[in-house]
Amino acid sequence: MSILDDLRKSVIDGELNVTQNQVHQALAENIPPEKILTDGLIAAMSEVGRLFENGEFYVPEMLISARAMKGGLAILRPQLAAANIKAIGKVVIGTVQGDLHDIGKNLVGMMLEGTGFEVIDLGVDVSPEKYVAAVKENLPDLIGLSALLTTTMPRMKDIILALQAAGLRDRVKVMIGGAPVTEQYAKNIGADIYAPDAASAAQRARQSLQG
Repeated sequence: MSILDDLRKSVIDGELNVTQNQVHQALAENIPPEKILTDGLIAAMSEVGRLFENGEFYVPEMLISARAMKGGLAILRPQLAAANIKAIGKVVIGTVQGDLHDIGKNLVGMMLEGTGFEVIDLGVDVSPEKYVAAVKENLPDLIGLSALLTTTMPRMKDIILALQAAGLRDRVKVMIGGAPVTEQYAKNIGADIYAPDAASAAQRARQSLQG
């Protein structure tokens, strides 16, 4: 097995220290940073997403794998910057105003990073005004809105209306998700993408950039 095979396995198995050591080793073997990213970390997270969709992985396993990936990415990021390797896109994510739940949002962020996105995380209890300011400042391709409570779901529509009022709605795609959120609700409020879980969020975000 090559070092990249080992790296993929350690990410899938959620072995943080092993993953970081293998990224160092791959760099020492003069494997290009972009290849370590795509054939190692991103390939591993694609497999994690597949395992989740097939019911072989659950949220805890995904979180552990994503943390290992993030640990490897932290070592790789300066090398990618030095090699002028750009992210495939930029995403601003957050949990909407009035909602303090962050596990799902954090997992979506890690899966997006594992797919090759640059992620700006606004945290929890994020107001429409803060989303508008973040879109103006960061010029993302996509924003992600998370809500775990039925009482905070209407804030998602408020954010879309705030983007429209600021003249920014056409410049960014809106992805929503969370336990009470449905595909129909996404259509009703004018969101572009509905994601039922973190694996599909990363997959659909990537697809949205391709067409």
